[in-house]
Amino acid sequence: MSMEKKDTLFVLVKSLSKSEKRQFKLYAGRLGGNSEKNFMALFSVLDKLEDFDEKQILLKTNIKKQQLSNSKAHLYRQILVSLKLNPFHQNTKMQIREQLDFATILYNKGLHKQSLKVLDKAKNVALVNEEHNLAYEIVELEKIVESQYITRSMSTRADDLVTQSKELSERTVLLSKLSNLSLQLYSKLLKKGYVRTDEDFEEIKTYFLSSLPEYDFSTLGIKEKLYLYKAFLWYNFITQDFVSCYKYAQKWVDLFYYNPKMKKNNPVFYLKGINYLLESLFLIQHITKFKSTLYYLEDELKNHNFLLNENTESLAFLYLYLNKINLYFLEGNFNKGINLIPKVLDGIESYKQKIDEHHIMVFYYKFASLYFGDSQYEKCIFYLEKIIKNKNLKMREDLLCFSSILNLVAHYEAGLDQNLDALIKSTYKFLIKMNELHLVQRKFITFLRGLSNIYPHELKSAFINLHKELKVFENHPYEKRSFMYLDIISWLESKIENVSVESIVRKKALKNYK
Repeated sequence: MSMEKKDTLFVLVKSLSKSEKRQFKLYAGRLGGNSEKNFMALFSVLDKLEDFDEKQILLKTNIKKQQLSNSKAHLYRQILVSLKLNPFHQNTKMQIREQLDFATILYNKGLHKQSLKVLDKAKNVALVNEEHNLAYEIVELEKIVESQYITRSMSTRADDLVTQSKELSERTVLLSKLSNLSLQLYSKLLKKGYVRTDEDFEEIKTYFLSSLPEYDFSTLGIKEKLYLYKAFLWYNFITQDFVSCYKYAQKWVDLFYYNPKMKKNNPVFYLKGINYLLESLFLIQHITKFKSTLYYLEDELKNHNFLLNENTESLAFLYLYLNKINLYFLEGNFNKGINLIPKVLDGIESYKQKIDEHHIMVFYYKFASLYFGDSQYEKCIFYLEKIIKNKNLKMREDLLCFSSILNLVAHYEAGLDQNLDALIKSTYKFLIKMNELHLVQRKFITFLRGLSNIYPHELKSAFINLHKELKVFENHPYEKRSFMYLDIISWLESKIENVSVESIVRKKALKNYK
């Protein structure tokens, strides 16, 4: 791993925009002092370096080697303070926290009345924006200040604060339980994947129902509803109930649609909600709704209807282009999808510090699938090998598994069958080791292993027989996912009808328009 990735200060400096650098220099200029000159010199050197180089830093500044660590820590903190003062980075939460800090300072100076006034305004903002954790923290400080600032109304005021504290505490606890359940379900999806048997289903169902806290839906605020919908979404993803996934993803997005202010306060949740809505629609093959939702996302981005910063810009790129590619799959326009690949690669390079490796591999799998659909098998293999040779995909082993199977088919189609038997054996062993071998995959690999024993004039009959065997699993509750990652059925139909995979998928797309 390069030092550029390891050194957090260097990465932070390189992430700054021109206006942020200008603001930092103005901010640092007001500090004065010799130590500030040192960290400004450090900032200037880091800004000019292409890669982190400690020798160059020591050579071009007056900082001694034993001072470097402290100088870097000081510079890191001052950059963050400067960014905090930038209006672009401020949001409702930060403004509430700032007022809470001001109130604490006033309280410590004995200015109790002024402190209470600031707290009351901050609390109202927190309640309007459903920042119940912060509102609870404010009420707790109000209780402390009120105990120091005695008035005739103290008795009723105390009762009001106690009641408010209790209500906010209950809301905070419920929100915490719902967010914990949502996160735990997401973790289970990443680690264990989807249910494969009735026993798996009963296990996750029992866990979900026992962990779901009691609630009165009519009293839930927006954030409680958001985490409730997220929990149901992950549960339905795990159990492969994709229609219900669509239902809860739509509820998630509707929260933002009917409460537009939330888009600016929680832009990441908003983007993720739209992405999961698109993913659900992709899985249930609802092309019309998928297209309208994708166009809606594009309009939201074009019109800047929510906060775009470095974080949300990278997410917007990720979700927009993954789903643009998915639309090409739904409609069977593989050749058009291939034309998008150079633009996506440029985007990956631009956001390489902000996009995790897993999502880059997902893009590669989609590139490979596009090339496979367009009968460009060697290019398909090129991207699959990038995934198969990657040793860091422990959290998404299913991606490795489906890549390995597609790799077998691509080698067969490309005529690279001189080592196909060895490749099939190694893939089979790998899938067994990963514990990812579903019944559909097992049947398919068995078929590929027997291809060398089938005479050319018998091939069509063999394809027809396999198609009949696998077709019955297309809507199987635990086997259907195999067809979503790798459309074996369409490939078999293309071999039977002696036409391209693209033409088969397009024919199906016309039937799927709803």
